[in-house]
Amino acid sequence: MSIFAYPIREISLSDKDFPGRLKKIKNPPRKLYVRGNPDVLTSKTLAIVGSRRMTHYGETVIARLLPDIVSERVVTISGFMYGVDSEVHAQTIALGGQTIAVFGCGLDVVYPPENISLYEDILKTKGLVVSEYEPKARPHLWKFPQRNRIVVGLSTIGVLIIEAADKSGSLVTARLAHKEGRRVYAVPGAITSSVSGGTNELIKKGKAKLVTCSLDILGSARPKTQKQTPPADLSGNELRLWQILGQEALSLDEIAYELKDSVSNVSIAITNLSLKGLIRESAGKYYLV
Repeated sequence: MSIFAYPIREISLSDKDFPGRLKKIKNPPRKLYVRGNPDVLTSKTLAIVGSRRMTHYGETVIARLLPDIVSERVVTISGFMYGVDSEVHAQTIALGGQTIAVFGCGLDVVYPPENISLYEDILKTKGLVVSEYEPKARPHLWKFPQRNRIVVGLSTIGVLIIEAADKSGSLVTARLAHKEGRRVYAVPGAITSSVSGGTNELIKKGKAKLVTCSLDILGSARPKTQKQTPPADLSGNELRLWQILGQEALSLDEIAYELKDSVSNVSIAITNLSLKGLIRESAGKYYLV
């Protein structure tokens, strides 16, 4: 199904289904054009932005953080551009999650053009593409910084920055997040890396919370009163497996190490919990459902 076969819906600022959190920013868009599943606009969301010149380190960081974020049913938001943006959208989809892409052009314009397959994947997986510009509006440089306030405004958990140079659009997004009262998170990078100067400076000046694992973000997103009780029919390895996966997602080898048991015995426990609908596997790691 072509992306153009999906209808575009126009939502005005005065409409009751205009996102409430976006209405509250200092300069809200007068209208939004959306294509895809608008239900994600009421979900728990995390904006993730970063360098268009993403390094292997940035790619690795995304692969490490996203599985837990997606397993918590958090919808990711990014700007559909090269580098970190595209990787966040693509990996969210690969993990079975939903993502929102905020365009710096109209929704009938695919920019960058090589992201046409990504555009299709977002729609197929019940994600959403969003713009404040008319459907056929062309991209211009000034539109991308302007777009960033929508990225910030749609976030509920905050904004995570992965790789940003000293002067970059991601730092503009961080400043907007501060002004709008959104929490800013940043992943540190090597002091020799040109695309980590901005993130390191944010952390150094106390303008962003340092992130080295998903819990640094999700800890503030989970209700403090949330407590899960293990099912009554679990015992032995099944119970221990359920308990350790409640702390973090793990691979088969990591689970075997934590349980101090053989891979074959752990595999039996994993199969049993999977059949009971208590855990699922994604990208080689297991999560509580």
